[in-house]
Amino acid sequence: MKVSDFNYDLPEELIAQHPYEKRDEARLMVLHRNTKQIEHKVFKDIIDYLEPGDCLVLNDTKVIPARLYGKKDTGAKVEFLLLKRIENDDWEAMVRPGNKLKAGAKVSFGDGILQAEVLETLEGGNRRVRFTYEGIFNEILDKVGLMPLPPYIKENIKEENEKYQTVYAKYEGSAAAPTAGLHFTEELLEKIKEKGVEIAKVTLHVGIGTFRPVKVENVEEHKMHSEHFYVKQIEADKINKAKETGHRVVAVGTTSCRVLESVSDENGKMKEIETDTSIFIYPGYKFKCVDALITNFHLPESTLIMLVSSLAGKDFIMKAYKEAVDKRYKFFSFGDAMFIE
Repeated sequence: MKVSDFNYDLPEELIAQHPYEKRDEARLMVLHRNTKQIEHKVFKDIIDYLEPGDCLVLNDTKVIPARLYGKKDTGAKVEFLLLKRIENDDWEAMVRPGNKLKAGAKVSFGDGILQAEVLETLEGGNRRVRFTYEGIFNEILDKVGLMPLPPYIKENIKEENEKYQTVYAKYEGSAAAPTAGLHFTEELLEKIKEKGVEIAKVTLHVGIGTFRPVKVENVEEHKMHSEHFYVKQIEADKINKAKETGHRVVAVGTTSCRVLESVSDENGKMKEIETDTSIFIYPGYKFKCVDALITNFHLPESTLIMLVSSLAGKDFIMKAYKEAVDKRYKFFSFGDAMFIE
């Protein structure tokens, strides 16, 4: 299977640069897998496609202001992008310029309220860095860091940074938002609960590997990035109940989907767990837990378009993407949504 099989033409003006004023008024494309029919709706119509007893699974990770601009002791300007905490105050970071930041290099951020030392170069060129500071790390990060908006969003406006967070975000640790969840409002979630839909939450901290291009020619040769996640027993029980009673598990976003498929057994049953996943889902994969998926429109040749193709079928997905372009849907993080049922 070739990576180029998942390419499509996308006019640049269809890449959303700004979030919707009202989150749930984004457009929604509904894909019916059984009939191969496509419907065009508004996101708040998603409630019409959810049934009492279904379990809607959200990823409640919270994006941290992980982009840091600082200076070396020589005065040279540098940039850090925090990818994940290794332990205590040691983090894995993507650094620029990489050739200037070798082991032993020291960097100051925010007039010295945050200091860092490069400890070593990791596989892939990232660095292990150790921070020193006085106070609480996350509070200092809020002062000196910027939200790491994806590279295809050209403007960095503070109001949009605040909207690059789901309304149910809780546990800090992501370098990117689980963007399918950006469409939900608290009011819409309340209505969904009132309808009798169970809402479960998992936590997967999204890494920057989400945006990394697939550089191999054959899909099967791609090495997936690893991301940390955890599931509490109370949430696993909600998912298991849906399975046991013959109802659907509906994943909100590819991150929730990856958690569910990483943990579930052959019967789609879950358990409490905390670990890392590097699961790579592409056509040919047999889903064990996920019955339906709410997602955004993904980059050409990305692992995410491969994941949705494995659920809906590659030909149907590529047809849907062409229709989305023809009908001027908005793409990527701040763009429109798709429901695969």
